[in-house]
Amino acid sequence: MTTSQTCTVAEYLAIRLEQLGITHLFGVPGDHLGPFLSTLHEKTTVRWVGTPTEGGAGQAADGYARVKSADAQIELGEQGIGAVAVTYSVGAFNLLNAIGGGFAEYVPLIAINAAPSYEQWLNQQAIGLLTSHMSQRPESNLEVYRQVTVDAQAISNPGLAPTQIDSAITACLSHRRPVYLEVMDDVWDARCPAPQGRLTRRERPVTAKNERMLDQAVTACMELVRHHRNPILWAGEEIDRFRLSDEFERLVRETRIPFCTTIGAKSVVSEYTPGFSGVYNGKASSPEVAEVFNNAGCRIGLGSWATSKNLGGARSIGDDWTVAAQDGVHVGASYFPDVQLARFIPALRERLVAEFGNGAFEADYFTRAHDEGLDVPSSTAAYLDSQTGGPYPQNVTYDSLFRHLNSFLEAQTSESPDARTNPFTVVCDAAFALIGSMNLRMAERASYVAQNSWLSIGYSVGAATGVALARRHADKRPMVFVGDGSFQETCQEMSTHVRHGLRPVVFVLDNEGFYGIEQMLVQPCYYREGTPPSDGADFYNELHPWRYEKLAEVFGSAKHPMNGFSVRTHDELAALLQRIAEPTDTINQGPIVVRVQLGRHDYPRALKYKITENCPPPGGTPREGSSR
Repeated sequence: MTTSQTCTVAEYLAIRLEQLGITHLFGVPGDHLGPFLSTLHEKTTVRWVGTPTEGGAGQAADGYARVKSADAQIELGEQGIGAVAVTYSVGAFNLLNAIGGGFAEYVPLIAINAAPSYEQWLNQQAIGLLTSHMSQRPESNLEVYRQVTVDAQAISNPGLAPTQIDSAITACLSHRRPVYLEVMDDVWDARCPAPQGRLTRRERPVTAKNERMLDQAVTACMELVRHHRNPILWAGEEIDRFRLSDEFERLVRETRIPFCTTIGAKSVVSEYTPGFSGVYNGKASSPEVAEVFNNAGCRIGLGSWATSKNLGGARSIGDDWTVAAQDGVHVGASYFPDVQLARFIPALRERLVAEFGNGAFEADYFTRAHDEGLDVPSSTAAYLDSQTGGPYPQNVTYDSLFRHLNSFLEAQTSESPDARTNPFTVVCDAAFALIGSMNLRMAERASYVAQNSWLSIGYSVGAATGVALARRHADKRPMVFVGDGSFQETCQEMSTHVRHGLRPVVFVLDNEGFYGIEQMLVQPCYYREGTPPSDGADFYNELHPWRYEKLAEVFGSAKHPMNGFSVRTHDELAALLQRIAEPTDTINQGPIVVRVQLGRHDYPRALKYKITENCPPPGGTPREGSSR
């Protein structure tokens, strides 16, 4: 870090990244970016991680930010932010998808775009001269990124650079969403005032009106609990994004209210925490989880988003719901704006404990359920443990795969007096992989990473890069679940895993070269029981088949090993998992790609409701109220 009163703009930005606790900058280099990368390498401890694609770089930064945010130690300056750098237009537009995902899902990212020089822009304006990567619209990149960031700056004047950089980073810290910095080529080496102090999040001031609104929201929620009794909590994404896991766990432990999570908030606390009742995902929930959730007296959503992947076919919530998210609280038909989740959770906990006492809801909930004859487990743990029993079929299916992997993960879990730990962080892609994995039981907090709103296919492969590097010090391995169509989008990101000695285990779910989720969404009757195997799927859902396990020979080498396997049966899967569990086995020296061969007509049974609602049995008629 410089101690002089001035520095270059490149040094200024590099120092700010280092102060945030960022250890790795992801991206694809270019001529406009070169001066900054050289400065970053020479002046800071931040390391450059070049990736094959800009999209993969953005996904790596996203995965990095998610787990760093969960693991961050604020007192050490770690803010849980990811950063990515590309070159103007051709790189920036490739990166846009990943930044859009970060914006939709509240992931704090800094997108750095190295632009042509100010001199080149003056030439373009005066005589129309275009140089590399320029278009006739000078603000094209900036305007596009303004749609998916909370602050976007184009830096052409070195004197203004410190203010613009600090403003954007402060916005990123405060909103926990992406920001954009476009820096012109001839600005990097120009001098500016050196950084002063450290940047911190700016909290929204709390007014007397906010206090009254918070009290009204808590009072309304308490009245809901008094009227309906027996609440259940539904923890959502904002618990993770705004670092409220400890506060949420305290609420659970002091009140003993049972709780579910959304898919996106999976493992927001350890899923061995007393009261954990599984992932609630509307009609796609496990029947036992849905019964526990729906037979509660009332439901309290905390930071939970109303996305299609959280509500699984359900389109509305009733008057026995509270939902606190997006800077407001809904209680039945009433809405209380500008109530911050970080203040609502502790205020609700204090009122619940004061009125009902410590642990008041645990016994009451399960006792009442059994007294009324409801078919619910005697405890959440009893239900989850029951899902691991029984023989596997000979060939792997979506559901049997995740049941087998759940047993494997549980066997790898270590228990100490303080907590359970596991050597794997699950990184899951969209579609069948996401639905299939939602009932894995994650022992450790923040051990499951997925996009459940943006749902960019292939996200998991790039995100695994960031997850692995962010948790390399803890020797955590990403365990990736990705469909074959998704994997074909981003498979080259595994070369980054090889290059940097990362060791993810990537399960490619190969259902015979097929966009299975698209077929389910467009024409679920393809999966109806009794449909002959010869019946045709929609032509546009066909994929060219790959031998995914052979990519290990493409990306790996003697110096940088990678191993590939193909499994079809549970015996083959068990033999492979036994090797993965053995640290001294040579296959664990580098990444592993596993082609899981599945039947084309197979699908996670959590989605069976789509077939039931939309497809008559052969020779029958659609059910009343169904849509096709």
